[in-house]
Amino acid sequence: MSALPGKALILVENLSVPFDRRVWQESQTLRDAGWDVHVICPQGTKRDQEPYVELDGVKIHRYPLAAATGGPKGYVKEYGTALWHTMRLARKIAKAGRIDVVHACNPPDLLFLVAKMLKRKGTRFVFDQHDLCPELYLSRFAERGEDLLYRGVCRLEQATYRAADVVISTNESYREAAITRGNMAPDKVFVVRSAPVIERFRQVGPEPALKKGKPHLLCYLGVMGPQDGVDYALRSLAHLRKEREDWHAVFVGSGDTFDEMVALAKRLGLDDIVEFTGRIPDEDLVRYLSTADVCLSPDPHNPLNNVSTMNKVMEYMAMSRPIVSFELREARVSAGDAAVYAPANDELEFARLTARLLDDPEERERMGKLGKERVEGPLAWTNSQKALLAAYDAAASI
Repeated sequence: MSALPGKALILVENLSVPFDRRVWQESQTLRDAGWDVHVICPQGTKRDQEPYVELDGVKIHRYPLAAATGGPKGYVKEYGTALWHTMRLARKIAKAGRIDVVHACNPPDLLFLVAKMLKRKGTRFVFDQHDLCPELYLSRFAERGEDLLYRGVCRLEQATYRAADVVISTNESYREAAITRGNMAPDKVFVVRSAPVIERFRQVGPEPALKKGKPHLLCYLGVMGPQDGVDYALRSLAHLRKEREDWHAVFVGSGDTFDEMVALAKRLGLDDIVEFTGRIPDEDLVRYLSTADVCLSPDPHNPLNNVSTMNKVMEYMAMSRPIVSFELREARVSAGDAAVYAPANDELEFARLTARLLDDPEERERMGKLGKERVEGPLAWTNSQKALLAAYDAAASI
């Protein structure tokens, strides 16, 4: 198979495109390298709703999808519907001309079935592992343990590795998993780190009004799901409030547990000092982050979070904000000295570290500067672009 650019089909189920920033960056990188890029993804709820659109030369095919509710059975229904639509659209795109590379982004680890269908006609399969699904299952459904569904998730991951010609990992921990438990050859596994779009994160002047009359602003940015630790952050802020009330906190984002977290804030007596914005436009996000004194990354230690790269950490650093995090392997790899780290899941120490940073503006400035240097240097998307194109070259040359 020629290593020259051809047609690439990217499959993603987790988010719509271009809202999924990583997939959109990959699409643009491949387009600029000469690939004819198609993406299959779900429609968004408030954006990305057109069934088909060509955006900046990338052809995006979207399908309707309702998010999972009701535990594991809800995910089975969601993933089954997504697989049916993805298979349908992939056949349609393949009929219009040969697909050279199919690039599947998990979760779920079911998209290898689409790749296997296309591989019969010579298509190469690049597996872009956004999450370790067995660890994701244990983190979301810890009370179920390693049950039948968990064992099924493990088998699907193994089937995906077996089908893949090349694996893209978001960090070295995921790469290690692909090589050890996935039995992938090391020269077929490439680290393509997620990185913020620097142009999206340009500081503006701070707005004291966002602090609601308080000296300090704390900020959380990201998804609010069972494994994202917003509950840990709120309980930590309840500890902090017992010592001081010179702060206002804003939680930006949405997710499965949004309503539950709003209710928890009220039960903890924080509803007058903690604000939930839901998803907001980029320009408003930048206003909050430009005003924030300290940013929160409260992802608890669990099998998934310990080895995952958190997008919010990278985005905080792009905005030169100091970070409070729990002790996680990949959090340290990403943030280094741009963050301070509480022992795993220690909410009281998380509160103490937050207070320490609020009292030390010089340290906040130093940490923010270090973070900015990291995302503009060793962790910049330009480095990931090279790895992505190398992965495609490896797949196309097989």
